[in-house]
Amino acid sequence: MTNAAWPVNIGDAARLSGVSAKMVRHYESLGLLPRVGRTDSGYRQYAEADVHTLRFIKRSRDLGFSMEEIGELVSLWQNRRRASANVRRVAQKHADDLARRIAAMQEMQRTLGHLIHCCHGDERPECPILEELAK
Repeated sequence: MTNAAWPVNIGDAARLSGVSAKMVRHYESLGLLPRVGRTDSGYRQYAEADVHTLRFIKRSRDLGFSMEEIGELVSLWQNRRRASANVRRVAQKHADDLARRIAAMQEMQRTLGHLIHCCHGDERPECPILEELAK
C-alpha cells in the first residue's frame, strides 16, 4: 500500500508491516517504536517511518534477535553517525549464539537418535530411553 494516506491507524500499520496490532502496541511500550501521535479521539496515528521501523523490528525478530538486541539495532539504525563495527558486533554475537544453540540441538538429536536405536520398541518393560532420562 504505497498509496497509503499517511498517517494510518494501528490496523493499517499492522497490516502494512506484517506485525499484529497487539505487537505494535507492545513494541511501542518497550520503546522500540517512538510514541506516535493520536487523534482527538485517542486513536494512534502511524507515519510511514513508523511502519518502516515496524518492518525493521519484524525482520530482526524473524532472524531471532532478542528484544534487547533489537533495541540496540533500532538505535544504531536511526543513528546515521554510528560505526558499522557496532552493528557488526551485535550481529556477530547473535550469530555465535545461534551456532552454539544449533550445536547443542544437534547433540541432543544425536543422543536421542542413539537412544531410539537402542530401544527395542516392543512389549518388554526395559527401555534405554527411560533409563537414560532417569540417570
